Amino acid sequence: MRRLYPFDPLFKHHILISLLLAIWIFVFLYFTKPLDVNQFSANEKLLFLPGYGFLGGLCYLIFLPFQSFLYSKNDTKWTLISELLFLISFCIVAVAVARLFYLFVVVPNEPNPYTLGYMLKTIYFPAIITILPIIIISRFAFGKYREKKIEDHKIEIKGEGNYEGLRLQLNDVVSIQSSDNYIEVLYIVGKDLKKTLIRNKLSVIDDEFPELLRTHRSHLVNPFHFLQWKTENGKHFLILNHNVEVPISKTYLNHIKASIHSTTN
Repeated sequence: MRRLYPFDPLFKHHILISLLLAIWIFVFLYFTKPLDVNQFSANEKLLFLPGYGFLGGLCYLIFLPFQSFLYSKNDTKWTLISELLFLISFCIVAVAVARLFYLFVVVPNEPNPYTLGYMLKTIYFPAIITILPIIIISRFAFGKYREKKIEDHKIEIKGEGNYEGLRLQLNDVVSIQSSDNYIEVLYIVGKDLKKTLIRNKLSVIDDEFPELLRTHRSHLVNPFHFLQWKTENGKHFLILNHNVEVPISKTYLNHIKASIHSTTN
């Protein structure tokens, strides 16, 4: 249950999902005509059904800060548990909002509105079973697309010599440290951590690859490998995969915190 699950943190993609959700809810209600919708006139359908769709899309957008909280709490990793928690919470709130919309907008003066239990059984549960797969498939597709994009992202760390350099997947790079007139590249091959010295300047690498974060005047890190923070004797460090420990200077501390907890690439 704690295994990683495909996830895309980009806000613009989740806006697209919310729009798709709003349209799908409207189409579902218009053509299936559940019990309360079946009693609407033609004008009422055009008035109330877009409202249901709008609220469904809005509920999804409202939950994005909660999604960001889960993402940052798990050190920018998304698990199957996180996905299930998000989806279950969204469904509960969406049903509550739909119920309130029904009571206070659709039938505000109705003395005997349908009970919550009756609507759960005849409307909300069937709607969730039909609508939820759209959300799951969309989120999974964007997550897999992001994973593929990351996997296909190769970089070439060049040296000053003619035959110096490394060509790697971006996420195989763990950190880069300056060492006199060289840079020391730590990277992963299979399950092993490797080290290669290349004659170049850290500032050149920093300018060439903005995906890497400067934590110190002599260190760059790949935030993909972030594991945890460490503070010792007033000094700050990042712990990366393979127990690589990198210092953080006060100059870069706020930027590093913001970047690590960001939900964008």
